[in-house]
Amino acid sequence: MPELIRLCTGFDQREAVAFHTFYQSVMEKSSSPVQFMPLAINTLKGYQETHSDGSNAFTYSRFLTPYLHNFEGWVIFADGDMVCLADITELWNLRDPSKAVQVVQHDYATKQTVKYFDQPNVNYPRKNWSSVILWNCSHPAHRVLTPTFVSGSSGAFLHRFSWLTDDQIGALPVEWNWLAIEYEPNPNAKLVHYTLGTPCFKKYAQTSMSEHWWATYQRLKQGFEVEDVSSTPRS
Repeated sequence: MPELIRLCTGFDQREAVAFHTFYQSVMEKSSSPVQFMPLAINTLKGYQETHSDGSNAFTYSRFLTPYLHNFEGWVIFADGDMVCLADITELWNLRDPSKAVQVVQHDYATKQTVKYFDQPNVNYPRKNWSSVILWNCSHPAHRVLTPTFVSGSSGAFLHRFSWLTDDQIGALPVEWNWLAIEYEPNPNAKLVHYTLGTPCFKKYAQTSMSEHWWATYQRLKQGFEVEDVSSTPRS
C-alpha cells in the first residue's frame, strides 16, 4: 500500500472554485492516497487572527500546520491558487529528514505592483517561499508555532522562516512552485502557482499558463453536470 500523503491547503471563500480545482488536479495525477485538510479559518479553534495585512484568509494560519498535526510526521502545505500537473508523490518523495522545512527558494522581483482583489503586490525577502512548504512537523524547532505565537508574530518573521536557521531550510526544485506570469511558461512545471490571480478572476482568465487551470476546471465541472434522477419514478 502506498504511503498516505497529507496535504494541507489554504481555503478562502472568495476563491473557493480555485481551491476545489486544485484538489481536482491533485487527485487526477496522484498514485498515492492523499488526505486533504482544508485550512479554513472558521475551523481553527483556539486561534485568533489578529493580523490585518494578509492577502487571503490563510496568510498566517499556514504556520499552524505542524501544530494542527500534533507536531508529528510530514505534511505538504500549498496555497489554493494552483494546479498540479504531476504526481504529488514525486514531491512527497523529496522529504529530507535533516531539514525542518523544504521550499522553492524563489529569488525574483515581481512584474506587477497589483494582484487579485486590487491588492498591492510588494517585493520582500523570500517572497513566495511559504506558498509551498514540505513540513517536517516533528522537527523540534517547530514547537514554538503555537496559536498564540503565530497570532503574535509579524508577517516578515513568519514568511521568512525566522524561527529557523538557514541550514534548517531545504530547497525544492522550482518546478514545484512555478509562478505563472512572473516566470515564463514552462512545459516542465509540476505545480503551477497563479500567485498574481487565479484564472477564475476575469482579469487573469487568459494569462500565462491559464490553459492548465481551465482544463482542470472543466473536468471538475463535468462532475456536477450529471442527470438529475431525484424525480425518476422507481419501479
